[in-house]
Amino acid sequence: MSSLNDNNDIYSSSYENSSKIAGSFRPFSSPYLNYDPGYIPQTQPEFIFLDGASKQRGRFELAFGQIGGSCMIGAALGGATGFYNGLKATTLAGQTGKLRRTQMINHIMKKGSATANTCGSVAVIYSAFGVFLSWARGTDDDLNTIIAATATGFLYKSTAGLKRCGLGGAIGLGVSTLYAFWNSRDKIAGLRQFNPA
Repeated sequence: MSSLNDNNDIYSSSYENSSKIAGSFRPFSSPYLNYDPGYIPQTQPEFIFLDGASKQRGRFELAFGQIGGSCMIGAALGGATGFYNGLKATTLAGQTGKLRRTQMINHIMKKGSATANTCGSVAVIYSAFGVFLSWARGTDDDLNTIIAATATGFLYKSTAGLKRCGLGGAIGLGVSTLYAFWNSRDKIAGLRQFNPA
């Protein structure tokens, strides 16, 4: 019966013959894969891309994260608002115990789900416009973001009348323009330092 510290097994011999790296550090030699990790460079790219492919994800790939993130943020904000409203309503009604707990849960769930649904719907519309514009124009830039957000505001409020539709488009335009300026702050800083002389 051999112990774990025996040095005459097949793996210890391959470990002893592993590559010699300067100093007293000896890399781990895997008994399962039979290779020395010291031979693999550690500065390789994190992802593998096809030849000629873009080095960043496109609008379609980003859409799923944006939609899910919007739903989660909407649920969190709506749940917090529902908690506040429920706390205020149950305190004013003088409810205690199980009745108060049930009413609190009802307020949190109702407001949280409604806000998550709203944010998710806006994100789906925005992502659809963004993917379509990226495909139609052949590029993904800040102009696509501004047009998609403005069109999202128009479409989301289109059933509330012309005035509200215009207000929704103006909000989309304003928010997306601020985001585009924030996203291009390095380019703007470079323009300020431009010296034509």
